[in-house]
Amino acid sequence: MRVVAAVPFETVQRRFARAHPLELAHEANTNDEAEEHIRQAQSTLGAWQRVLLDRDDLLGMVLPWHLGEGGERELVPASGLTVAEAVLRLRELGDAYARTNPVCARKLERMGTAPFTPLFLSTHAVPGVDYEGLVVREGLIHLDGLHRALAWERAGRLTPGTRIEAFLASHAPAGAAPGSGSGPDPGPDSAASHVRHRAGQDGDGLDVHAPR
Repeated sequence: MRVVAAVPFETVQRRFARAHPLELAHEANTNDEAEEHIRQAQSTLGAWQRVLLDRDDLLGMVLPWHLGEGGERELVPASGLTVAEAVLRLRELGDAYARTNPVCARKLERMGTAPFTPLFLSTHAVPGVDYEGLVVREGLIHLDGLHRALAWERAGRLTPGTRIEAFLASHAPAGAAPGSGSGPDPGPDSAASHVRHRAGQDGDGLDVHAPR
Protein backbone atom coordinates (compact mmCIF):
# COMPACT_ATOMS: atom_id res chain seq x y z
CA MET A 1 0.00 0.00 0.00
CA ARG A 2 1.26 3.46 -0.88
CA VAL A 3 0.03 6.48 1.02
CA VAL A 4 -0.58 9.38 -1.36
CA ALA A 5 -1.82 12.12 0.95
CA ALA A 6 -3.77 12.92 4.07
CA VAL A 7 -7.21 14.24 3.15
CA PRO A 8 -10.01 15.93 5.10
CA PHE A 9 -13.29 14.15 5.66
CA GLU A 10 -15.01 16.54 3.25
CA THR A 11 -12.97 15.05 0.40
CA VAL A 12 -13.98 11.53 1.44
CA GLN A 13 -17.63 12.55 1.54
CA ARG A 14 -17.41 14.19 -1.87
CA ARG A 15 -15.73 11.22 -3.51
CA PHE A 16 -18.21 8.80 -1.96
CA ALA A 17 -21.22 10.88 -3.04
CA ARG A 18 -19.91 11.07 -6.60
CA ALA A 19 -19.69 7.27 -6.91
CA HIS A 20 -22.72 6.44 -4.75
CA PRO A 21 -25.64 8.82 -5.34
CA LEU A 22 -28.38 8.03 -2.85
CA GLU A 23 -31.05 8.22 -5.55
CA LEU A 24 -29.28 5.79 -7.90
CA ALA A 25 -31.79 3.22 -9.15
CA HIS A 26 -30.51 -0.34 -8.91
CA GLU A 27 -31.28 -3.51 -7.02
CA ALA A 28 -31.17 -3.10 -3.23
CA ASN A 29 -29.71 0.39 -3.26
CA THR A 30 -28.91 1.35 0.33
CA ASN A 31 -26.04 3.74 -0.22
CA ASP A 32 -27.29 5.68 2.79
CA GLU A 33 -26.21 2.74 4.96
CA ALA A 34 -22.75 2.77 3.39
CA GLU A 35 -22.48 6.47 4.12
CA GLU A 36 -23.35 5.85 7.77
CA HIS A 37 -20.55 3.29 8.10
CA ILE A 38 -18.11 5.84 6.72
CA ARG A 39 -19.39 8.35 9.25
CA GLN A 40 -18.81 5.78 11.98
CA ALA A 41 -15.22 5.46 10.83
CA GLN A 42 -14.89 9.23 10.96
CA SER A 43 -16.34 9.55 14.45
CA THR A 44 -14.36 6.67 15.99
CA LEU A 45 -11.05 7.07 14.12
CA GLY A 46 -10.99 10.61 12.77
CA ALA A 47 -8.23 10.76 10.14
CA TRP A 48 -8.24 9.82 6.45
CA GLN A 49 -5.61 9.10 3.84
CA ARG A 50 -5.81 8.60 0.12
CA VAL A 51 -3.90 5.42 -0.67
CA LEU A 52 -3.11 3.14 -3.60
CA LEU A 53 -3.60 -0.59 -3.11
CA ASP A 54 -2.03 -3.44 -5.04
CA ARG A 55 -3.48 -6.91 -5.54
CA ASP A 56 -1.99 -8.33 -2.34
CA ASP A 57 -3.52 -5.47 -0.35
CA LEU A 58 -6.96 -6.15 -1.79
CA LEU A 59 -6.76 -9.91 -1.30
CA GLY A 60 -5.93 -9.35 2.37
CA MET A 61 -8.78 -6.91 2.98
CA VAL A 62 -11.12 -8.17 5.71
CA LEU A 63 -14.80 -8.39 4.75
CA PRO A 64 -17.55 -8.20 7.38
CA TRP A 65 -20.74 -10.23 7.56
CA HIS A 66 -22.38 -10.63 4.14
CA LEU A 67 -25.62 -12.53 3.72
CA GLY A 68 -25.39 -12.62 -0.07
CA GLU A 69 -28.20 -10.16 -0.82
CA GLY A 70 -30.93 -12.12 0.93
CA GLY A 71 -30.08 -15.35 -0.88
CA GLU A 72 -30.02 -18.83 0.58
CA ARG A 73 -26.26 -18.95 1.19
CA GLU A 74 -24.26 -16.77 3.55
CA LEU A 75 -21.17 -15.66 1.65
CA VAL A 76 -19.18 -14.13 4.53
CA PRO A 77 -19.84 -15.30 8.11
CA ALA A 78 -20.06 -12.86 10.99
CA SER A 79 -16.48 -13.79 11.91
CA GLY A 80 -15.32 -12.34 8.57
CA LEU A 81 -13.28 -13.48 5.59
CA THR A 82 -10.54 -11.92 3.53
CA VAL A 83 -11.22 -11.12 -0.09
CA ALA A 84 -9.01 -14.07 -1.06
CA GLU A 85 -11.02 -16.42 1.15
CA ALA A 86 -14.35 -15.14 -0.17
CA VAL A 87 -13.19 -15.55 -3.79
CA LEU A 88 -12.18 -19.12 -2.99
CA ARG A 89 -15.60 -19.74 -1.45
CA LEU A 90 -17.31 -18.42 -4.57
CA ARG A 91 -15.13 -20.66 -6.71
CA GLU A 92 -16.07 -23.69 -4.61
CA LEU A 93 -19.78 -22.85 -4.80
CA GLY A 94 -19.61 -22.44 -8.58
CA ASP A 95 -22.86 -22.03 -10.50
CA ALA A 96 -24.87 -22.97 -7.43
CA TYR A 97 -24.27 -19.52 -5.97
CA ALA A 98 -26.06 -17.80 -8.84
CA ARG A 99 -29.07 -20.06 -8.30
CA THR A 100 -29.27 -19.49 -4.55
CA ASN A 101 -28.15 -15.85 -4.48
CA PRO A 102 -29.20 -14.33 -7.82
CA VAL A 103 -29.06 -10.65 -6.79
CA CYS A 104 -25.55 -10.95 -5.39
CA ALA A 105 -24.42 -12.99 -8.39
CA ARG A 106 -25.72 -10.36 -10.80
CA LYS A 107 -23.84 -7.63 -8.93
CA LEU A 108 -20.64 -9.66 -9.05
CA GLU A 109 -21.06 -10.17 -12.77
CA ARG A 110 -21.77 -6.50 -13.42
CA MET A 111 -18.89 -5.28 -11.28
CA GLY A 112 -16.44 -7.56 -13.09
CA THR A 113 -16.37 -5.12 -15.98
CA ALA A 114 -17.07 -1.93 -14.03
CA PRO A 115 -14.41 0.82 -14.01
CA PHE A 116 -12.01 0.92 -11.10
CA THR A 117 -13.52 3.28 -8.54
CA PRO A 118 -12.35 4.13 -4.99
CA LEU A 119 -12.79 1.70 -2.14
CA PHE A 120 -13.41 2.89 1.43
CA LEU A 121 -11.62 1.12 4.28
CA SER A 122 -10.62 1.54 7.90
CA THR A 123 -7.68 0.30 9.94
CA HIS A 124 -9.98 -0.92 12.73
CA ALA A 125 -13.43 -2.50 12.85
CA VAL A 126 -16.11 0.15 13.30
CA PRO A 127 -19.17 -0.12 15.57
CA GLY A 128 -22.22 -1.96 14.24
CA VAL A 129 -23.73 -5.40 13.84
CA ASP A 130 -21.83 -6.11 10.62
CA TYR A 131 -18.50 -5.77 12.42
CA GLU A 132 -19.13 -6.92 15.98
CA GLY A 133 -18.31 -10.58 15.24
CA LEU A 134 -15.08 -9.99 13.30
CA VAL A 135 -12.17 -12.09 14.53
CA VAL A 136 -9.59 -9.92 12.76
CA ARG A 137 -10.32 -6.37 13.91
CA GLU A 138 -7.29 -4.48 12.65
CA GLY A 139 -5.66 -4.21 9.23
CA LEU A 140 -7.53 -3.24 6.08
CA ILE A 141 -11.19 -3.48 7.08
CA HIS A 142 -13.89 -3.10 4.40
CA LEU A 143 -16.35 -0.23 4.64
CA ASP A 144 -17.48 -0.13 1.01
CA GLY A 145 -16.53 -2.06 -2.13
CA LEU A 146 -17.11 -5.77 -1.38
CA HIS A 147 -18.65 -6.70 -4.71
CA ARG A 148 -16.08 -4.74 -6.69
CA ALA A 149 -13.08 -6.26 -4.92
CA LEU A 150 -14.42 -9.79 -5.37
CA ALA A 151 -15.48 -9.21 -8.97
CA TRP A 152 -12.20 -7.61 -10.08
CA GLU A 153 -10.20 -10.53 -8.70
CA ARG A 154 -12.52 -13.13 -10.22
CA ALA A 155 -12.28 -11.38 -13.59
CA GLY A 156 -8.47 -11.43 -13.47
CA ARG A 157 -8.22 -7.66 -13.55
CA LEU A 158 -5.94 -7.27 -10.52
CA THR A 159 -2.65 -7.64 -12.37
CA PRO A 160 0.76 -7.00 -10.75
CA GLY A 161 0.79 -3.42 -12.02
CA THR A 162 -2.77 -2.56 -11.03
CA ARG A 163 -3.22 0.10 -8.36
CA ILE A 164 -6.64 0.76 -6.85
CA GLU A 165 -7.46 4.09 -5.23
CA ALA A 166 -8.89 3.89 -1.72
CA PHE A 167 -9.70 6.15 1.20
CA LEU A 168 -8.50 4.75 4.52
CA ALA A 169 -9.71 5.83 7.96
CA SER A 170 -7.26 5.55 10.84
CA HIS A 171 -6.75 6.99 14.31
CA ALA A 172 -6.24 10.74 14.36
CA PRO A 173 -2.71 11.90 15.20
CA ALA A 174 -1.95 12.67 18.84
CA GLY A 175 -3.49 15.99 19.78
CA ALA A 176 -6.06 15.95 16.98
CA ALA A 177 -9.65 15.37 18.00
CA PRO A 178 -11.54 12.65 16.10
CA GLY A 179 -13.84 14.29 13.59
CA SER A 180 -11.55 17.22 12.90
CA GLY A 181 -10.21 15.89 9.61
CA SER A 182 -6.58 15.84 8.58
CA GLY A 183 -4.38 17.35 5.94
CA PRO A 184 -4.97 19.54 2.92
CA ASP A 185 -7.57 18.75 0.32
CA PRO A 186 -5.71 17.72 -2.86
CA GLY A 187 -8.90 17.99 -4.92
CA PRO A 188 -11.14 15.21 -6.19
CA ASP A 189 -9.05 14.47 -9.26
CA SER A 190 -5.58 15.19 -7.93
CA ALA A 191 -2.95 12.66 -8.84
CA ALA A 192 -1.51 13.24 -5.37
CA SER A 193 -4.33 13.48 -4.01
CA HIS A 194 -24.45 2.10 15.98
CA VAL A 195 -26.66 2.70 12.81
CA ARG A 196 -30.10 1.22 12.26
CA HIS A 197 -29.78 -1.63 9.77
CA ARG A 198 -32.42 -2.90 7.40
CA ALA A 199 -32.37 -5.78 4.96
CA GLY A 200 -30.52 -4.76 1.82
CA GLN A 201 -27.19 -3.91 0.29
CA ASP A 202 -25.50 -0.91 -1.19
CA GLY A 203 -24.48 -1.01 -4.81
CA ASP A 204 -20.89 -1.99 -4.10
CA GLY A 205 -21.17 -4.41 -1.28
CA LEU A 206 -21.84 -2.86 2.12
CA ASP A 207 -23.60 -5.56 4.06
CA VAL A 208 -26.67 -4.57 6.03
CA HIS A 209 -28.95 -6.76 8.08
CA ALA A 210 -32.26 -6.47 9.86
CA PRO A 211 -32.04 -5.49 13.53
CA ARG A 212 -31.68 -8.38 15.92
